[in-house]
Amino acid sequence: MKKLLYIPAILFLAACSNKPKDKKAELADLQKQQQEINAKITKLQSEVGTVDSTKAVEVGAIDVKTGTFVNYVQIQGKIDAQDNVTAYPQSPGTITALYVKPGQHVSRGQILAQLDASVLHQQIAQTEANVDLQKTIYQRQKNLWDQKIGTEVQFLQAQTNYQAGLKSIAALRSQANLYRIVSPISGTVDQMDLKLGQSLQPGQPGNGIRIVNADILKVKADVPESYAGSVNTGNRVLILVPDAKDSLTTTVTFASKAIDATSRSFAVEIKLPERKSLRPNMTALLKIANYTNAAAITIPVKSIQRSESGDYVYLNANGIAKRTTVKIGATYGGQSEILSGLKVGDQVITDGVTDIEDGDKVKVTQIAN
Repeated sequence: MKKLLYIPAILFLAACSNKPKDKKAELADLQKQQQEINAKITKLQSEVGTVDSTKAVEVGAIDVKTGTFVNYVQIQGKIDAQDNVTAYPQSPGTITALYVKPGQHVSRGQILAQLDASVLHQQIAQTEANVDLQKTIYQRQKNLWDQKIGTEVQFLQAQTNYQAGLKSIAALRSQANLYRIVSPISGTVDQMDLKLGQSLQPGQPGNGIRIVNADILKVKADVPESYAGSVNTGNRVLILVPDAKDSLTTTVTFASKAIDATSRSFAVEIKLPERKSLRPNMTALLKIANYTNAAAITIPVKSIQRSESGDYVYLNANGIAKRTTVKIGATYGGQSEILSGLKVGDQVITDGVTDIEDGDKVKVTQIAN
């Protein structure tokens, strides 16, 4: 009977001793879960950031106003002389005399070199002797014919022989002129690699004398076909010559109407004023103004955001970011022309646009000019 009384007591004591032990385990389990949740919260906070929605985001902005917007076509060209030619002999032969040297100024029509034409000169001398005889015969026949002596046929025959002889001499002299190199322009001998006794062939490289008139220079360049409708004669152009450390502003003097079938481009030329720093074959960088808007609204490219629905910017509307859709025109030099969506007096947010959304509070800390 005593044993039976002991059993319920033992069970009661065991139950009382188990209750506190289960609460401790539960508390430890909850504390562990709390630690895991706090760790996750800390991690998410570091990834997402703890932005106070009530705090204004500091941004930079620009006041919208009108001004002149110019779009330029940038291409590379080359300086060339207005008169830059190479004079060649018109007949093959051997050089017998050189009358000029590199750097020497020459005039148009001046003889630069002489080729061997001795055979022709002998023919000319012989023909001239025959012509002298024909002239004497003609004059005597004419005197007799004036006195009505002889026949008209004899007079006409003597006259014809004399005139034919004169034409033969003229032809031989013209042929002899082909055995020399003559300057077609006035300028300076820029290149000449000829020597006495050298045999020359017409048009063969190295067989000529290059004459350059460096007083009149021009820039030549090829413009892509896509600008055919906007680049024309008279367009303003800025020319930069890096090697000469020189620049100037002028206008396009010639724009070709024909498109090259191979390069899909068209040629332009710009005449240059006399400048001692410029030389033929120098590289020139051209900035041709192909579009000008004297009353344009322009904003920095960095302020424009893009989406599937179109381009947009953020305006500062009394401290609140306001998303506004815009239509963009031409873009040049980091500035974009705005065709619609903005008006004078608006304030476009330019810096910090990636950190804001429509309706966010903003604080303008810097206004660009």
